[in-house]
Amino acid sequence: MYSKEVEKLLLKVQKPGRYVGGEMNSIIKKKEEVDVRFAFCFPDTYEIGMSHLGLKILYGAINEVPYFWCERVFAPWIDMEALMIEQGLPLYALESGDPVRDFDFIGFTLQYELSYTNVLNMLKLAGIPLKSSERTGLFHIVVGGGPCVCNPEPLADFFDLFFLGDGEEVDIAVMELYRRCKAEQKSRQEFLELAAQIEGVYVPSLYEVSYQDDGTIKACIPKNGAPERVKKCVIRDMDKAYYPSTFVVPLIDVVHNRVSEEVLRGCIRGCRFCQAGFLYRPFREKSIDVIDAQCQALCASTGYDEISLSSLSTSDYSQLNELLDRLHTWTEKEKVSVSLPSLRVDGFSPELMERI
Repeated sequence: MYSKEVEKLLLKVQKPGRYVGGEMNSIIKKKEEVDVRFAFCFPDTYEIGMSHLGLKILYGAINEVPYFWCERVFAPWIDMEALMIEQGLPLYALESGDPVRDFDFIGFTLQYELSYTNVLNMLKLAGIPLKSSERTGLFHIVVGGGPCVCNPEPLADFFDLFFLGDGEEVDIAVMELYRRCKAEQKSRQEFLELAAQIEGVYVPSLYEVSYQDDGTIKACIPKNGAPERVKKCVIRDMDKAYYPSTFVVPLIDVVHNRVSEEVLRGCIRGCRFCQAGFLYRPFREKSIDVIDAQCQALCASTGYDEISLSSLSTSDYSQLNELLDRLHTWTEKEKVSVSLPSLRVDGFSPELMERI
């Protein structure tokens, strides 16, 4: 929980609920029983970050491992930021109230390019050196994931490694490697070289880039055993992929204050203008049984009375009418509404309209 110093500032800011933690279903562990601590940093305000499904999935996946502890960190709004700088208070995590500088991993999700300056600002508020070359020892490993990692070069100097593709498995694999390297007292460089061998991990410092006279890239040469081409991590079976049975329930109103159930990943369309349609390939669906069970578990653990069937294009789910019929067997009785936020006109039928 937050410190006494933070408590003094709460009456001076617009929305104190952004900074206090203590929400239902937030995960608290004993520090002495944890080997690796991960600060999941969302480079935007609490309301935006708490609406992000990726945060909820990774928060649950990491915390399911007894000796890992993932905590949430959000960018403070300008009123709180000014007070933190004035009082000399560092950026802190909501679960423990500990400064971000106390964590092994500082992970950022890169969802949109306009958040890049927030990433650097959060590192600055945490008191962590901005450039990866300035950070030493097997500590303060700054990592990034999300759709913007399809082109990580603008931020390459500031990150130790990037996760490409689906993060549920590769994040855990890198943290397990870090735990082993920590026990064996390996150096930061040794850890990064070993991490580069894991599929879906890109370590910018292990590549030498030369440029043409006009500034375009001439060559990109890997060193110290790094792969020439980094392949993204892909979870093939969505039914077996980790999905949380509970969400942290925010204390204040956020953008998406409801159960979000991912029904599929990818898109069947392949529109040339759509970045997401290419990044999240291949197209993978969950089964009706799995979706139904996950929705029931989340409604029971959070108390939400609205389910949003989430994907790039939910109307492309091959058994959508059958899925809605299954959900209606209990949602109507429980007074739970079902919404489909991503519908295409060409996939919207009279049958679907009737079910909604």
